[in-house]
Amino acid sequence: MKPILLVEDSQDDELLVIRTLKKNHIANEILVARDGAEALDYLFGQGTRLGHAPLDPQVVLLDLKLPKLSGLDVLREIRKDPRIRLVPVVVLTSSDEDGDVEESYRLGANSYVKKPVAFPEFSEAIRNVGLYWMVINRPA
Repeated sequence: MKPILLVEDSQDDELLVIRTLKKNHIANEILVARDGAEALDYLFGQGTRLGHAPLDPQVVLLDLKLPKLSGLDVLREIRKDPRIRLVPVVVLTSSDEDGDVEESYRLGANSYVKKPVAFPEFSEAIRNVGLYWMVINRPA
C-alpha cells in the first residue's frame, strides 16, 4: 500500500487531516512535509532525504501557501518528472482565489479543494477526499 504525502505547514490542519483519515479507516501511511522544499526532498530522494528512495505516493495532498517553495512550484516539479508525473495531486488549501484555482489546474492538479473554516465541514471534506483517492479511484 502506497503512502499519502501531506504537504502542509499548519500543524492544526495536519493533525485534523491525519485524524480524519484514520477515523475513516484510511490505512495508508501518512508522511508529512511542512514546506515545499521538503515535499520535493521526499518525492525525489534529495536534500534532507538524500540516501532514501524517491517517494511514489498514492496521492499528494498539497497546500498552496507554503514556506520555502510554493505549492504551485511543487506541482510544477511533479508534472515535469516522468517518474511521478501521473501521481494524483489534490490541492488542499484555504485559497479561494480564481487565479490559484486556474493555475493549479493548468499545472496538472487532479482536484482543488478549499479547506472549510469550520471543523465539521473541514472533517467532511477530508473524509470525502480520502475515500475517493484511497478507495474509489483506480491509480495509474
